Amino acid sequence: MEGQAMFAPPAAESQGPSAPPAGMFDSMPGYEGTVAGGGGGFLPPPMPAFPVPQPEPGPEQPHWNIPSITEDTAREAFALFASSKCCYSSAPAKDGVITKMDAFNTYRYRLETFTELRSTEWSHEPYRGQPVDAFAQPPPGPWDILAKTPTFYVDDQQIMKVPYTSSMKPCHDCVGMGRKPCKDCAGAGNKVCWVCNGSGYRHGDDRCNHCSGRGRENCSHCQGQGAKQCATCQGKQQLLVYIKLTVKWTNNSDSYVVEQSSGLHAENLSDVSGKELFRDSQYLVYPVMGFPDTTVVNAAQRLVNEHQGKYSRTSRILQQRQTIELIPVTKVTYSWKGKLNNYFVYGNEFQVNADNYPATCCCTVM
Repeated sequence: MEGQAMFAPPAAESQGPSAPPAGMFDSMPGYEGTVAGGGGGFLPPPMPAFPVPQPEPGPEQPHWNIPSITEDTAREAFALFASSKCCYSSAPAKDGVITKMDAFNTYRYRLETFTELRSTEWSHEPYRGQPVDAFAQPPPGPWDILAKTPTFYVDDQQIMKVPYTSSMKPCHDCVGMGRKPCKDCAGAGNKVCWVCNGSGYRHGDDRCNHCSGRGRENCSHCQGQGAKQCATCQGKQQLLVYIKLTVKWTNNSDSYVVEQSSGLHAENLSDVSGKELFRDSQYLVYPVMGFPDTTVVNAAQRLVNEHQGKYSRTSRILQQRQTIELIPVTKVTYSWKGKLNNYFVYGNEFQVNADNYPATCCCTVM
């Protein structure tokens, strides 16, 4: 009847399972433990078919020291530092007189282990006519599948379908219908008019113009259809189900910095470079020997053992590289207005640290 709200009965919301049922996935030889989602299961690499090359001691390096920086370099670095701070006066850097320069050069040992990690999981995508090859022949093992050639020491990833694991299945989310009831209107295709709250009238006998007196309006989310295209199969009704192989290359790096007694915190050195004194790269490195600082030798021994034990369990080690840098650290003492102050110049970049700069002001950035 005209002017009377016509309420469509809400359709029962038919939801597909939140995850594919276990029966959707075939049992593939060599992949029996593969699951769906969760990032996949990591696969330890197979034992090598041939003896691996043994690590060899790296080349000796007789030059373990570099000269300290000059006063001019220290003064220029300090002036540049002061000019980069909006609240720092340039006077100490300009007029301060350097009275002493102490070198606290320190060593940084770094070990990089470049690994390849493989993982598999069941995956699916809308079926658009892709090849279906499950059971045509046994699938290759996860470590037998050729991947692209990686660039050493650069993180990368490649994702691919495992051959002979692809099959076609009805979509579990929409039960093969290609569409799902609209959540916003519960499948009715219309909703209670928000202007008249379903009465069909606004004030007294004034019919609601928004819904033309029906009391309900078409659902804008499904355009009045009561259903929306299934997001899982994108309306194709079928899914291509397959085992997804993820190959991940990671450069695992650890460093050790020798403690120096200058007073500069070691974390300041993490962002600067030094002069490279030693480099050794091979399949597996041998801990550095003959270095004058025993703490570096001990750190190299510890990190090499840790890396080779840790990463060989879950990954395939492709290459290792160890380096030693000499990081210049100079503590500069200077006099300004009759008082002694100091700052640090460090790294090849001549970074400056001056926690107690003597001429600062409070300023507000508008």
